[in-house]
Amino acid sequence: MYVYAQAFVVAFKIPNSLRDMIGEGAANAAFVPVFSEYRIKHTQEEFWELVNVILNLLLVILALVVLLGIILSPLIVRLIAPGFIQDPYKLETTIRITRILFPYLLLISLSAYAVSILNTLKHFSIPAFAPCLLNISIIVFIMLFGEDILGLTSGVLVGGVLQLLIQVPVLYKKGFCFKGFLKRFKHPTAKLIGKLMLPRLFSSCIYQLNNFVDTIFGSLALIVGEGGVAVLYFAYRLILFPLGIFSTALSQAILPTFSEQALEDSKENLRRTLSFGLRATFLVMMPASIGFMVLSRMIIQGLFEGGRFDAYSTTITARVLFFYSLGLFAYGANRILNSCFFSLKDTITPAKVAFLSFILNIILNSFLMFPLKISGLALATSISGISTFLILFYILKKRLAPFNPKAVYTSFLRILLASICMGLVVFFIFRNPIVYETSRLYKVINLSIAVLCGLISYIIFCFVFRVNEVKEFWQWLTRRKL
Repeated sequence: MYVYAQAFVVAFKIPNSLRDMIGEGAANAAFVPVFSEYRIKHTQEEFWELVNVILNLLLVILALVVLLGIILSPLIVRLIAPGFIQDPYKLETTIRITRILFPYLLLISLSAYAVSILNTLKHFSIPAFAPCLLNISIIVFIMLFGEDILGLTSGVLVGGVLQLLIQVPVLYKKGFCFKGFLKRFKHPTAKLIGKLMLPRLFSSCIYQLNNFVDTIFGSLALIVGEGGVAVLYFAYRLILFPLGIFSTALSQAILPTFSEQALEDSKENLRRTLSFGLRATFLVMMPASIGFMVLSRMIIQGLFEGGRFDAYSTTITARVLFFYSLGLFAYGANRILNSCFFSLKDTITPAKVAFLSFILNIILNSFLMFPLKISGLALATSISGISTFLILFYILKKRLAPFNPKAVYTSFLRILLASICMGLVVFFIFRNPIVYETSRLYKVINLSIAVLCGLISYIIFCFVFRVNEVKEFWQWLTRRKL
């Protein structure tokens, strides 16, 4: 597969992974629970003072990480993509792109910090929309400049700037004012945030190590096939689309509510919100999972096939997407479960479970990559994600006892039945497309028709199987302060 695409995938993975550890991971684990409690117990002026102190600390830490990343790029690339060492041109291209993209870490981490502040203030619409700007920016710049270094890197950096800038006006409207630039770095509450961040950083490290392990295995072309790294990237970007649009937004929106309810003596409201969060996740992620599995080939053909992305690339990417989709519901549910643990100021338990998942993923990768090639790595990720969900759910059920999971189980089964029936409808459309032309435009038209019919049929089957979460989730959405 195209050398720039593979180099970009590896290069982008490095700052993007650090973003989750330093930016979004910290925001979920420490910032929102602490900010929510601090805002209730202190004045607005004291709240914004804390926000500025943490911002100063972040700016210094992120600047140092970016500088070190640029300097150490040759070493980092060799560690996470050893298969590239045999190709000097691919290796050098990856190092060059990595150095260009490292400032993205600063942009996206500051954006994640802004998200945590707005979520604490119960403002969700702009933070939920902001991640879409990255994908839009990448697509636009690739269309303008092609799949070379300029198009790929410009799309990422501009996307990072846009994600940050779109939130700044809302922050100032809410009362934020940037004071004491790089002057004040101490605050009593900052220590609590740091204490909560350490286990979360470890957990994020494990999660990112999982990704790097997949990259290492994917770079072994002699075993998994040529272009494995890029295939994993393209397929997982599609999986991240419903996760980013819905699951991440829901987990961020629900975290402040979790944090406030965790302060109550009775945990009944927390149990009720947890149940709702899981059921709402299943409501969206389950049909998305089935839809990806049935339409995997049609999706890849419509979005990517053409030019250097040939029929072979389509076939192996579609297979990887299929196996990734098996664990989609678990990926989304894990974010809800993690948010609940974070609201209880427990960042250690998710870290321990993440480590177990990491070990399991390595073992499964080692065995599954031989019979299934690159698809085996995707299947290993799904199995690890589902295992993580089962363990976290079991622990949290015990922690919040008495917690009756009957509503969660019943909802899961009803939604699964509705999703399978929807999948049968979509499969029929896939086998009998409306338009038989082979151009990309007609492929996109067929894909759009299949998705629309799937959505309509899913809603119908939800009523057939009495999936009450449709009405409940709609009522919850209309109550949100956007």
